[in-house]
Amino acid sequence: MLDGQVLSAPTMEAAITDGRSRITGDFTEESARDLANSLRFGALPIAFEKDATTDDIGPSLAGDQLTAGLTAGGIGLALVMIYCLLYYRGLGTVVFASLLIAAAITYATVLLLSETAGFTLTLPGIAGFIIAVGVVADSFIIYFERIRDEMREGKSMRVAVETGWARARVTRFAANTVNLLAALILYIFATGAVKGFGFALGLSTLIDLAVLFWFTKPMVSWLARFKAFNSGHRLSGLSPETLGIDAPKPRKPATAGGAA
Repeated sequence: MLDGQVLSAPTMEAAITDGRSRITGDFTEESARDLANSLRFGALPIAFEKDATTDDIGPSLAGDQLTAGLTAGGIGLALVMIYCLLYYRGLGTVVFASLLIAAAITYATVLLLSETAGFTLTLPGIAGFIIAVGVVADSFIIYFERIRDEMREGKSMRVAVETGWARARVTRFAANTVNLLAALILYIFATGAVKGFGFALGLSTLIDLAVLFWFTKPMVSWLARFKAFNSGHRLSGLSPETLGIDAPKPRKPATAGGAA
């Protein structure tokens, strides 16, 4: 019996003497399989209400969530820019320009992929791009702090830019490699929304490397040519007060002594 319906009503034909029983009759393969499943699992204790309520969710809900995600990403990007401008001052302009270029490249890439490969920007994808803002900002922080360390050791900005870059690029490349591996694993083994998150994270990491090597570093080297940065102006972000070192004392002009 299943839900009040008779599925099978066998009758005894003979005594079972060998301990082995069987059901015989006019069965097809499908009906035999259904009967075996019914005997194995039985009835599920599920009841449905007569007056069930339903909610219809329109496409506007997804649009609202997408707008909220993009707004959150814009706010995060703006906060990172403001913080870098206040903390790094003149060098913060490099962060500002680099983040704008990274955002423009990301936006253009998403549009290109949507037109050519049918890529759809989902909420997990937006989350991956928002996390990438911190990843990109981390690249600048590592590089700028390396420059500051070199200048604390008494090197000029031009020298510190090159020696700091030689150290920072190894660290940044290793960190981005880890991010790429994580994104690749998520994209290959995950399903659904998580796959979109891995794709967005990997794409943002590649854009971060491109901006760091081909824009941020050349721009810092270009700024190193200006006297305002080389002289340690207080708005450059590389002043003695910012670096936490004593300002160099002005040299006294040498006086020629005469013999009496």
